[in-house]
Order: sequence, then structure tokens, then C-alpha cells
Amino acid sequence: MLKLTDSRVHALRAKQTTRNIRDTALKGFGVRVLPSGKKRYFLQSQQDGKRFWKIIGDPATMTVADARQHAVNLLATRQSGQSDTETVFDTMAAETFRRYRRQWKPRTLVVNQDYFRQYIRPCFAGRRIADITPQDVRDWFLSLHATPVAADRSMPVLSIIMKAAEADGLRPEGSNPCKGIKRYRRQNRERFLSATELAHLGAALRRAEPSSAVTILWLLALTGCRSSEIRTLRWTDYRDGHLFLRDSKTGPHLVWLSNPARKLLDDLPRTSSWIFPALRTSGPFTRTMLSSVWKQIRDDAGLRDVRMHDLRHCYASLAIASGETVLTVGKLLGHNKPETTLKYAHHAEADVEQAAVAMDAVLGETPS
Repeated sequence: MLKLTDSRVHALRAKQTTRNIRDTALKGFGVRVLPSGKKRYFLQSQQDGKRFWKIIGDPATMTVADARQHAVNLLATRQSGQSDTETVFDTMAAETFRRYRRQWKPRTLVVNQDYFRQYIRPCFAGRRIADITPQDVRDWFLSLHATPVAADRSMPVLSIIMKAAEADGLRPEGSNPCKGIKRYRRQNRERFLSATELAHLGAALRRAEPSSAVTILWLLALTGCRSSEIRTLRWTDYRDGHLFLRDSKTGPHLVWLSNPARKLLDDLPRTSSWIFPALRTSGPFTRTMLSSVWKQIRDDAGLRDVRMHDLRHCYASLAIASGETVLTVGKLLGHNKPETTLKYAHHAEADVEQAAVAMDAVLGETPS
């Protein structure tokens, strides 16, 4: 027995037999260490002569404080005569979002909450979490056939909620009702621009009245970055002729810049900590304003079916067509690579810089 802390739980090592380490701060609460190395918080108590045992959660996704508080809540529920199997879907979903708030990026959390509110909760609100069956999930997924993107992106959120219910002992282990449901097959939305279309786009950008939005669009075309990565740049992210993205979608990422891309940034005034400050607030340039300008530019170029994100796909395809390797293009775009390829990363630095320089010629000259 010892007072459990996150560091102590992390330090526990597996042995040949299962071990239960009990917490001195809360009677009946503890952590089980399996021979496989997996760990589980548990609660054991006895009431009216009946022994009660429940798995509370996984230390990989729960802190000791969270698990201990959950154990306190379970004990209170049992003492009040209620059954923990009465836990409704809404309660489990709220608890799941609270736990994953620390693991998801802020933007990911907001997006997942939106999908939950719009597409998941209306179907499962008020249901007992233990009663939701695979057929219920299949029916729900089928009901979203008119919005396949929303269905495909909502499914992982629902699955995480169900996994959390299993970890808390509210559903049998391995009973996730989302298992085996295939995602919708959608038409490939990626749009690749021809050399002629790229020239038209470059001409439209040069005709446009100079603005922060137009400069952002130039940089998207010249770097292959995501729009959020360029919109939210700070001046501290631009140094030594490169962009140092601290929190891109795939983690920290170095962006190589060609001379035209550097010139675009060097010519900008430094009136804020943001490279592209918002027009009316203290934050970065807004996505809404950028989307509005993009629609005007693409319409002027005769490319109404082209999305802003297609510039990223086009950048990658042009790099490969120019003879760059997949490894080099992966570095250009900041893609995650397997460990087997990471060891070759230092050999590709010169190739990355050459590829970045090659891309600037495709759209024609940038504004002087």
C-alpha cells in the first residue's frame, strides 16, 4: 500500500504475476499491474455483505486524481442505492471530453465537440451507455448517409466515448459497438491544377489588390503549408530564412522557403506579434476573411471548383513530378514518417531546400 501519484504509477513495473497496489488516500482504490505491463485503476468495496469490484480506467488516459475522484463518485452512487449501470450516454460523453481535453489539440477538441453536438448527441442522448448496441450504431451511421464526411468524422468520436465506457467498467471489455463499421466511400475530392491553371491562378493573384489575404495565398502556393499554419504565424516563427512551426497538425515542423517566399515576408510591416494580424481583433488573420478573398481569386482565375487546400496537394504533386523523392516531399509538407525513414532525414536537407526553390517558378513571378 502507498499513496498513489502519477509518477509512482508510471514507475510501477510488471512482474510475472498480477499485482494490486492499493491507495492509502482512499480505501478500496488502487492500481492493478498486469504481467503484460498494462495498468488499470480499480475500486474494491463491500456493502451489505456483497463484494464490489470495478475497473475505473487506464493510467495512460487518466490521472490518479481523476481516477480517485471517479472512485469517490462510484462509492457515493452505490451508497445512495443507485446502480452505476444507469449512467447515461451524456454523462459518459462529458467525462470523455474532460479527459481528452489534455490530449487533443485545442482545434481538434473544438471540432470533435461540434461533431458530437450536431451528429452524435441527438441520436444517443438520454440512452444508458450500457444499452447501446452495434445495431444502434449502424442505424445511426446509416442515417447520416447524406453527409458522409460528417459521418466518417463523427464515428471516431463516438468510438472513443465507448472505449472510455469500457475502461470505466460501464460496458463489457471488447464491446465497443463501433467496431467493424466501414466508412463511407467518397469521391476523391483532391483537385490537381495543370500548368495552365497554375499560370491563371498566379495571374489572378497578381491582379488582386495587395492585402494580407493575398500574401497568405501566395505563401500557401509557395510552401504547401496548411492555411491555419500560415494565418497564425508569429514573427518569432520566421528566422534564418525558414518558418519554425511550433504546433502544426503533426507537431513541430521546419518549413523551407524559396527566395520569393522569403521576400514576401521580408516586405511585410512588423506592426504586431502576428505576421498577419486580424483586422478588427488582437488575434491572427481570420479564416472567414481568408476564405472570402480566396473565392474572389479563384473565380477570377476561372477555377471555381478548386479548394484552398488543393494548393497543398498541388504543391506535393509538382514536387514529385519534378523528381523529388517521397521522403523529401514528406519533409516539405511536414508529414509524419515511420521511424525507419526518420534516420535518413539528415541526408535529405539539401534536397528539401532545392525542392522548395523549384516550386516558386511554377506560378510565375510574385508581386515585387
